[in-house]
Amino acid sequence: IAFQAAAAGLSYVGGYVINTYKSYDNFLQDEYALLPAVIIICVAIVMFIIGLIGCCATLRESRVGLGLFLAIILIIFIAEVSAFVLGFVYREKVKTDVQDTMRSVFEKYDGKNAESTVLNYLQEQLHCCGVRNYSDWTSTQWFNSTGKNSVPLSCCRQGLSNCTGSLDQPQELNTKGCAGELESGLQSVLSYAMLVILGFAIVKFFGMLSVCVLTCKREDTGYQPLYSG
Repeated sequence: IAFQAAAAGLSYVGGYVINTYKSYDNFLQDEYALLPAVIIICVAIVMFIIGLIGCCATLRESRVGLGLFLAIILIIFIAEVSAFVLGFVYREKVKTDVQDTMRSVFEKYDGKNAESTVLNYLQEQLHCCGVRNYSDWTSTQWFNSTGKNSVPLSCCRQGLSNCTGSLDQPQELNTKGCAGELESGLQSVLSYAMLVILGFAIVKFFGMLSVCVLTCKREDTGYQPLYSG
């Protein structure tokens, strides 16, 4: 039952990480950035299935069943450790990916294409504007083509209905850059997932010890030694 509950928890974590990364996949170069989350989902599915096997083997105290269960737990433990290591690696790569791709996405902005929609969503959700700050918009093709000396309305502070995005009124704009906000957000999500993976890996370790104890336990034969005087 504990393993099935852990499977449900891992499924939630994996789904949460995938959903978060998919929202900002335009700013990530590495297609394997979701690999740790995929491993988590696969481990959760396998855990849910073998939880039933573990219950049956434990109740019957079958050494063969417990041995098989121990081997499966060991495989899952290795997979979780791999996901933890990959999560640590890609956590460091997030910063490089965001820095390398965000400027190119800003350059493609024209207010109509798919990149524009994603970029507006990013600035609205993270309350940011530009790569490093709102002045980065002045070097984009969109800014020069409009000639309005303004930034997209998605840069406006939340709750300001009369904001026009004009650079003459910077107090109405979000001044923080999106690169730093996106980096910290994605790294926080991945760090959260890594902590959960580590916690479940520790549970697996103690689970393997428990199975070893049950497997090595001496069976009671039901006979008592008879001593003669």
